[in-house]
Amino acid sequence: MKIGFIGIGNMGGPMCRNIIKKTNHSVTVFDLNPASVKACTDLGATAGKNVAEIAGGNEVIMTSLPMPKDVEAVALGPGGILENAKPGTVYFDLSTNALANVRAIAAKLKEKGITMLDAPVSGGTIGAEAGTIAIMVGGDKAAFDAHLPMLQSFGANVLHMGELGTGTIAKLVNNMMAFCNMAAAAEGMMLGAMAGIDPAKLQQVISNSSGNSSAYRLFSDRVLKGNFKASFALDLAYKDTHLALELSDQLGVPTPMGATTHNLMRLARGMGLGSSDTASMMRVYETALKREVRI
Repeated sequence: MKIGFIGIGNMGGPMCRNIIKKTNHSVTVFDLNPASVKACTDLGATAGKNVAEIAGGNEVIMTSLPMPKDVEAVALGPGGILENAKPGTVYFDLSTNALANVRAIAAKLKEKGITMLDAPVSGGTIGAEAGTIAIMVGGDKAAFDAHLPMLQSFGANVLHMGELGTGTIAKLVNNMMAFCNMAAAAEGMMLGAMAGIDPAKLQQVISNSSGNSSAYRLFSDRVLKGNFKASFALDLAYKDTHLALELSDQLGVPTPMGATTHNLMRLARGMGLGSSDTASMMRVYETALKREVRI
């Protein structure tokens, strides 16, 4: 099978490299970063000249892009998938996208005989490298079944969620809950520190008690070590939470915790921390209270 992969950065790169290493598919890649391209071509991929070449020369197209506007530009813009992909092409968007955007893009592509599935992923860069990420797929079940072995080459938990868009909904709900967990962790960790408790001992208690979660563990590890270099950038977390709140607004579902977390992120971004890790939400508390929580 001929696969074209567009967007091979922090998440797309490891996913693409796992496909190259674990399957016999022919993989062509495109990214604006030459180093990202080289990391894949060193393993046997071919470098594409542009999006048009990727779209027109492959049976399967995959995108992993930062923002909904980037997906829309690649899919529907000049020189994009719509203009160049052949009828019968299957397109997996691995990005975290807006639900309305997914449906609008899929409708346009369908007119040309191109099948789109939304397939956002969760598990971070570590999971992407290890091939242990979860992949939440919405769309045509027959297309999903036909490409399941390929998806399983870079994801350990691959689930067909239902009709087009259901993968995106699952991802937005998951991420909003994870970020709310992190916001709660920031409050609790600062409260404990200001009360004089040893942060390392508090972490040990919470990690083995009912306050624990995978989001808490990742967040607390980074905060206590003062490691705010981006694994998952705050700007991207802010975008994901914004998309979840947009969806809640469309459906009339109250999401007060999501909104509060979004505002905490907004404060952190206002402090210039958008390119830092999502754990930088703690820096808002640390700056306001002039107290770092470290071990």
